[in-house]
Amino acid sequence: MKLNLKQMVTESRNKNTTNIDMLNTIDMVKVINNEDKKVALAVEKELKNIAKAIDKISYAFLNGGRLIYIGAGTSGRLGILDASECPPTFGTPAELVMGFIAGGKEAILKAVENAEDNKELCIDDLKEIDFNSKDVLVGIAASGRTPYVMGGIEYAKRLGGITVGVSCNPDSILAKSVKIPISPVVGGEVVTGSSRLKAGTAQKLVLNMLTTGSMIKIGKVYGNLMVDVEATNEKLVERQKEIVMEATDCNREEATSALKDTEGHCKTAILMILGDLEAKEAKILLLEKKGFIRDALKMIK
Repeated sequence: MKLNLKQMVTESRNKNTTNIDMLNTIDMVKVINNEDKKVALAVEKELKNIAKAIDKISYAFLNGGRLIYIGAGTSGRLGILDASECPPTFGTPAELVMGFIAGGKEAILKAVENAEDNKELCIDDLKEIDFNSKDVLVGIAASGRTPYVMGGIEYAKRLGGITVGVSCNPDSILAKSVKIPISPVVGGEVVTGSSRLKAGTAQKLVLNMLTTGSMIKIGKVYGNLMVDVEATNEKLVERQKEIVMEATDCNREEATSALKDTEGHCKTAILMILGDLEAKEAKILLLEKKGFIRDALKMIK
């Protein structure tokens, strides 16, 4: 079947930018900026489905499941980017959130010819990690039809896994195939068909919410502080101290001492100070309450 690009909103020609090559630089970037302003509003229309996806993902995390992103090109790279940020930000194991791109690691840096047109490649990737019914699969495809992504979605459905689709075309094949469709329709791109632009920005906003919302719901955030952040460099060591100080209203010396006693674990250090506990007591209580600081504090007060 011949692919009709003209039927896709993401491939449509944007009337607002037809003369962009004739503009001076400041007017050019104003046009781009005006188009970008539409992205958040398009995402806003999908908040109910984004919330549904977050509830499914957080449930999976609490019950031995994982979040797996699949995509090709820009979409695949965005999934890998979001997944790779979770361990340092939320202290999660690398296998909890993973991203796969058509063509494998080589495709992260450059296009791999025809990889996105092969459904079996995605199935192989999912088999490699033993994808199962406890997991959530998020297919990312601006077009909503990428064969690599569709192959993975079909496989996940056969296994009973929760499926989510992030696309930027209304009523796409992907949206119709998944349990939870998320379809921010951002319209034609500034440069026709370059879905790394508005579509890519929309996808990034959605993925930000999926992981951030899910991590909040499993206790990885206290207030608005990332209390499970890993201190992998000097800046993050200082950030940990600031987090403990903000959460407990203690001074730097107290924060430093508590972090030392807890081997650099913000959450335990915070509970130590707020609950007036020893490090071992705080650690045990947090384990009992599955990492939720507020629930642990209720047991003390």
